[in-house]
Amino acid sequence: MNALPFLSRLNLSPPPLATTTNAATASLPLPFPSQLHLLTPLRTSTFSPNATLESRQAAAPPAEQEFSDYDEEETYGEVSRIIGSRALESGRAMEYLIEWKDEHAPTWVPSDYIAKDVVAEYETPWWTAAKKADADALKQLIDSGDGRDVDAVDSDGRTALLFVSGLGSEQCVQLLAEAGADVNHRDNSGGLTALHMAAGYVRPGVAKVLIEYGADVEVADDRGRTPLQLAREILKSTPQLQFARRLGLESVVRALEGAAYEFAEVEEILERRGKGENVEYLVRWKDGGENEWVKAGFVAEDLVADFEAGLEYAVAEGVLDRREGEGGKMEYLVKWADIEEATWEPQENVDPDLIKVFDEGTSTQQLGSIGA
Repeated sequence: MNALPFLSRLNLSPPPLATTTNAATASLPLPFPSQLHLLTPLRTSTFSPNATLESRQAAAPPAEQEFSDYDEEETYGEVSRIIGSRALESGRAMEYLIEWKDEHAPTWVPSDYIAKDVVAEYETPWWTAAKKADADALKQLIDSGDGRDVDAVDSDGRTALLFVSGLGSEQCVQLLAEAGADVNHRDNSGGLTALHMAAGYVRPGVAKVLIEYGADVEVADDRGRTPLQLAREILKSTPQLQFARRLGLESVVRALEGAAYEFAEVEEILERRGKGENVEYLVRWKDGGENEWVKAGFVAEDLVADFEAGLEYAVAEGVLDRREGEGGKMEYLVKWADIEEATWEPQENVDPDLIKVFDEGTSTQQLGSIGA
């Protein structure tokens, strides 16, 4: 078997980009919020690729084309063009679908086996658009049908969505999300998601858009911080004199809190702290989650009213019976965990889940009697 010609000697048509452009492609990292505060502003690319978008408009592979994976033992001819890309499952590298000038079937080839100028010809427009948050350029590339993976990763496992989120482009975030980008992708240099970027770079609008498209507010980075925890840490370390920054961070926190507590139910308020708009309550969750301090606006008004009125809570174990009370209102006989005697309670004081269990049990008993 003939030795495989290393792909560094193969070129695309038109000619590859200049060496300076290739270097720029790999040396434009976005400074991520690895600390509690950001020390440097965002940097965006400044180079101008020679290749035009039009040169890739017809790059999509035929719908019924057969592809093969790269085989080190096989001999390949000269590259015609890249017609597709995909990120490896590890998120640490890319593969490219190579169309050959001979009749060999298009082949998925690891990026390490392809010349840097060949890859740059294909990738430079994408990363340029991402690092400039250029929505028009991104849309043109997405619509071009060139087989591009919208979750393509750089050397640190970062996707275009992470860059545009840090840059604050709601339009680009929406564009990429609608194109199928993974809104919960974690990079390899800190485990940061797009929501972490929105929190770290104080982008409340982006945070809201990401949440609308299903971003998980509970995903933690490599230091165990959720986007909400990151935003709170940055807010805590931001001087009071930086009013605009603090207002932006508070807006991010509110957006993330709203998503974090939207589907969680409070079982009991344990304590209160703060004054005015800063009032928070230490709550116990019904799902058994760890007790947590929550802003007053995210706790049910009736629970707050009861707590402020000094009413105490008891833990119900189940419903034993029901009856029609005064005015036709339903009442339930509740068995308590810490009270020996069961008591009759109006429906609004009884956990709906306990009522549902009781009703289902009653229905089953009635069906059993009919069957007997």
